[in-house]
Amino acid sequence: MPGIIRKIEHPQRLERRTRVAAYARVSSGKDAMLHSLSAQVSYYSAFIQQHPGWQYCGVYADEALTGTKEDRDGFQRLLTDCRNGQVDIVITKSISRFARNTVTLLETVRELKALGVDVFFEEQDIHSLSTDGELMLTILASYAQEESLSASENQKWWVRKSFENGELVNWRFMFGYTISKDGIQINPSEATVVQEIFQRALAGETFGAICRDLNARGIQRPFDGPWDHRRIRALLENEKYTGNALLQKRYRNNHLEKKLCHNCGELPKYYATESHPAIIDATTFQAAQDLLTRLSEQTAHRAKPQLSEFAGMILCPHCGKAYKRVTSNGSVGWNCRTYQEKGKRFCRGKKIPEDTLKVVCADVLSLETYNADVFMTQVESIVVPDDNRLCFHLKDGHLIEHTWADRSRADSWQPDMKESARQRMLNRRHH
Repeated sequence: MPGIIRKIEHPQRLERRTRVAAYARVSSGKDAMLHSLSAQVSYYSAFIQQHPGWQYCGVYADEALTGTKEDRDGFQRLLTDCRNGQVDIVITKSISRFARNTVTLLETVRELKALGVDVFFEEQDIHSLSTDGELMLTILASYAQEESLSASENQKWWVRKSFENGELVNWRFMFGYTISKDGIQINPSEATVVQEIFQRALAGETFGAICRDLNARGIQRPFDGPWDHRRIRALLENEKYTGNALLQKRYRNNHLEKKLCHNCGELPKYYATESHPAIIDATTFQAAQDLLTRLSEQTAHRAKPQLSEFAGMILCPHCGKAYKRVTSNGSVGWNCRTYQEKGKRFCRGKKIPEDTLKVVCADVLSLETYNADVFMTQVESIVVPDDNRLCFHLKDGHLIEHTWADRSRADSWQPDMKESARQRMLNRRHH
């Protein structure tokens, strides 16, 4: 009896839909441009989702000042998803929207081509995977790059001509002023702080002390961020607070990198007087410049300190910063960087005298006297969980805790320190 023959039916395979994404970019944050970007996103979303056989993978968009840079967030996310095999086709409006730098364009297209990802440029009707696609892209991208260069040169010419005429172009913000299309006006509350900083600096107060006070009072700079030594110095040396302006102090190196460089004679500078209201008078400003010159000379003549073996080794668990070496009235010690720069409101901290630190290290490492080479060989880090308490993390994996006692004030004072304190007291009485 013949066997039974049964036909086996395989389930029909579904064709995988082509995964399609789009890329859109506008050149600035103006309302009209943002509206254009929104319109592009809406257009591509509808266009892809209505196409039969396509799977919508999203629209990647950037609001960028230029198409010459590769670090656009949306652009980089698109490349990442393509590398991860999540996209088959990328649709974009034109070559200039994708990239104006010929090298960037070709490198990106070639990488995507190697991954099997096609890029379709609507305006030029070019598919990067087509036979003549790369040749056409090379030619058209060169035109796009030249267009970018021409636009950049035109803008530079306008800016430099404006500087030559003493016009304050490209000045958008400055602490102490309110700058708008109606002109430049003094901001009364900020101007008061500017005058205060000049007065305190000329009175001999350190930049660090001024910073800590301003931060503690919650005084904000433009775009926020804490006050620091560099900000105080930049404020003191800015001639614009006198109502005058030195123009073209910086320039862009080229239209591709757009790196901001200090003008050290590469281009002419122009000094415009009485170009806006003054906050600081000329005498006060010159006194501040003399102060900055003295401070620079002192720093230049000061011997560069040797890097201590404790640098970067002592850590604060409360804020995560490393301790820094500090000198006060001849006493050398180590304290939390946050505490030193911002004050005890931001991180508690107590200075560890360097002599005490070396004695503790010698005790932990079972040495008769402290040895820097042995310390560097055996200690991974030191954590300061509480005042007068140190946790040594050794390179062999062991953890050793140690406490140290403060010396009395009488024992810690050297004769020269006592004399210095006496002189300060006498000076206070005379004043």
